[in-house]
Amino acid sequence: MTVLPISDHPTVLACARELADAARAVILPHFRSATLMAENKLTTGFDPVTVADRAAEQAMRDCLERLRPQDGILGEEFGPKSGQSGLTWVLDPIDGTRGFMSGTPTWGVLIALSDETGPKLGVIDQPYIGERFTGGLGVAQWQGPHGGGALRSRDTRDLGEAVLFTTFPEIGTLDERAAFERVSRQVRLTRYGMDCYAYALLAAGQVDLVIESGLNPYDIHAPIAVIKAAGGLVTNWQGGPAHDGGQVLAAANATIHAKALEALRG
Repeated sequence: MTVLPISDHPTVLACARELADAARAVILPHFRSATLMAENKLTTGFDPVTVADRAAEQAMRDCLERLRPQDGILGEEFGPKSGQSGLTWVLDPIDGTRGFMSGTPTWGVLIALSDETGPKLGVIDQPYIGERFTGGLGVAQWQGPHGGGALRSRDTRDLGEAVLFTTFPEIGTLDERAAFERVSRQVRLTRYGMDCYAYALLAAGQVDLVIESGLNPYDIHAPIAVIKAAGGLVTNWQGGPAHDGGQVLAAANATIHAKALEALRG
């Protein structure tokens, strides 16, 4: 396992900030543009990609080539790049492209630095609102138009008091949807459609649970690091590591996580 020396942490954090800034600069001119076009990656179904997705990932890759050429890269839009350091930058240039093309400000740029055990640093950046959530390497903080502060997840212990998010109401397979609905029936409020912004809200102490399925590694690495730094936890639906994607349960604390996990299992 690669260990990051303490002296390297400021350099790595500065690199992550530069990646987020670079992505912001190329994405924002396209947001809510009348000329924005989306291509479909799939022959069956709909998985959109725009010029902004590709330009943002390329901008971040260019930064890494200059700042951290020894590290690997795993991104959504281009092929993986192997590295020599044992560290990999996991990039999702626009998580929530459907929201992006619809003009809603709930998409985000996801940046994580991971080793073979999982993510060590994560950034969830919302360029249009100007919010940034950073977690890992001793940092748990948010910044936005109205200031900033420490990230801290909530202490909600009862499912009946919890706020639950997922992106799609028709979550996963029929069995996965049934499992999600077992949790949803017990919580105070269920909301939909936030993509990565729901994970940021969990880390910021606004919501208690995010339950999803069918995720890719680049969808979840950054949220894992941010939520963990804020005091929450993220696992799969069996309670194991979630950084490979698939089924994901993010929770504000261990108690609400255990109760949600029990409900998911039925």
